[in-house]
Amino acid sequence: MELLKNPGSFRDPAGQIYKYKGRIIRIIKKFGKERYEHIKQKKIIQDSVDNNFLIPTKEVTEEFKDLKLDQGHYFLEHQNIDYISYPYEWSFSQLKTAALHHLNFQLFLLDRDIKLIDSSAYNIQFIDHKPIFIDVLSLDKYSEGDYWTGHSQFLQQFLNPLLLRSIKGIQFNEWYKGSLDGIKTSDLNDMLSFKDKLSLNIFLSVVLLSKFEKENKIDPKKALKKIKSRKSLSKNSYKSILLQLKNWIQKLKPLTKKTDWDTYSISNTYKKEEEDRKLSIVHNFSKIHRPGIIADIGCNDGIYCCESLKAGANKAIGFDIDLNSIDRAYLNSVKKNLKFLPLYFNVMNPSSKLGWNENERESFIDRSKFDAIISLAFVHHLTLANNVPLDQAIKWLMKIAPIGLIEYVDKEDETVKRMLSLKGDIFPDYNKENFEKNILVNGSIVNKIDLSKTRILYEFKKN
Repeated sequence: MELLKNPGSFRDPAGQIYKYKGRIIRIIKKFGKERYEHIKQKKIIQDSVDNNFLIPTKEVTEEFKDLKLDQGHYFLEHQNIDYISYPYEWSFSQLKTAALHHLNFQLFLLDRDIKLIDSSAYNIQFIDHKPIFIDVLSLDKYSEGDYWTGHSQFLQQFLNPLLLRSIKGIQFNEWYKGSLDGIKTSDLNDMLSFKDKLSLNIFLSVVLLSKFEKENKIDPKKALKKIKSRKSLSKNSYKSILLQLKNWIQKLKPLTKKTDWDTYSISNTYKKEEEDRKLSIVHNFSKIHRPGIIADIGCNDGIYCCESLKAGANKAIGFDIDLNSIDRAYLNSVKKNLKFLPLYFNVMNPSSKLGWNENERESFIDRSKFDAIISLAFVHHLTLANNVPLDQAIKWLMKIAPIGLIEYVDKEDETVKRMLSLKGDIFPDYNKENFEKNILVNGSIVNKIDLSKTRILYEFKKN
């Protein structure tokens, strides 16, 4: 089996990522040879791994010594991450956690005379709820007087999205997805009021940087002259910038606006005994199948993911459109130290292939390699609220995993009645018979459980 290059790994000429027999291999090329040898000599990689900053990494050059690959000087193997997520899929607290991880890692490295050469948010992934840095080649030798070359990138990809939510209450996710480099400082500055700009932190990190950003566009020669004329920056000054940002970000909180789904888990239209029955079914399903990774589509605050983990699932990934719910689910995962990663997900506009050549970032469906799925009280929102044909909705859900649980909610249910009262019943194909028929088109019904007069839970197995 050949090494397969990751199509999103092209930006760094120092080395790229490959897949090999299910393993993640990084090849250090000529341009990155000196950089890697320096951090190797200082034993920075293992030190960073031991302190939970860097993805577990080991050198495997000897194993690949006979591989004829142009400019392949060193080979590293990284721990494989079960599910890759992106900053535009994170809640406020997740992006904040990633930002603090990046800053703490920089402070850790500077004490060892190493720096990070960029500040890409994509260099951080979550293993369960824990952030981890994944790009070894972002580490380089620090020399006294060096500037933080990734400062502007950090603002765009970490700070500005956080400020957008914290100051204006605007969710950054869809904007971020539409602009993979984050939110420009000049764009954020244009949105802030005069009162917002009275903050010293905002003035220094947004207003002044926005002015510099705009001057760069107008007169790049003038900007280059300014950069060349700057005095060197001492290490203590460098660290002070990082600490100031760290202290500021630690205090940021989302300006939360109430959403339709904020209290869904405690104020839905079904009775407590129905929820207890669902929890019992999810528990038994997970206990029997013990999925490696179970996905919950429409997870809300993650109650069923937690139950699945309790029963024997190894990991759970939850997806929901409500960012307040995702934030609560994430903080609960942190508090209870769960193997649970909740993510923002708009089923009508899911993450697609994005970036250069539409291959730099993978789509949701390309990353959907789950062992099982639970989708409770979800299909009727897809079909009745968003007009997705029932056959397409069920086919899509059953494509995500080979086994799972899907709930049918009848038109006589109070929730559905409210939904139909707004647009009328224009869905003649939405009924129990067609629901079952479409499951059978794509697989088999393993079990069928009546939750109430209007709700049925189906266990399916895909063909």
